[in-house]
Amino acid sequence: QVQLVESGGGSVQSGGSLRLSCEVPRINMRRYDIGWFRQAPGKGREGVSCITGNGWINYKDSVRGRFTLSRDTSKNTVYLQMNSLNPEDSGVYYCVAANRQSSQCTLNGRYDHWGQGTQVTVSS
Repeated sequence: QVQLVESGGGSVQSGGSLRLSCEVPRINMRRYDIGWFRQAPGKGREGVSCITGNGWINYKDSVRGRFTLSRDTSKNTVYLQMNSLNPEDSGVYYCVAANRQSSQCTLNGRYDHWGQGTQVTVSS
């Protein structure tokens, strides 16, 4: 069973920053696509960023240049540094994982494993 443990959500004002963490113990991260999805109230889930086992990273257009995804394989942890946050970034952020060795990860595809979610609230 793949377990994803998220942390780092919170409330900030517009323009502020947050860093989300996702620990995924007991897996070989180089065999997984791992990413972040989010869901705002009344809206569907959308992919924000992902990383392949080989380290290729993808971003949703609206966060590119503001968000940075990184990985520490020694800690089995993926990080999402979020800068210049705006109210449209608010929502529940989920860490996701899929056991596949993609050359490029997708923000629209299926991910089999989901974390419990962490709330991000950005006020104007």
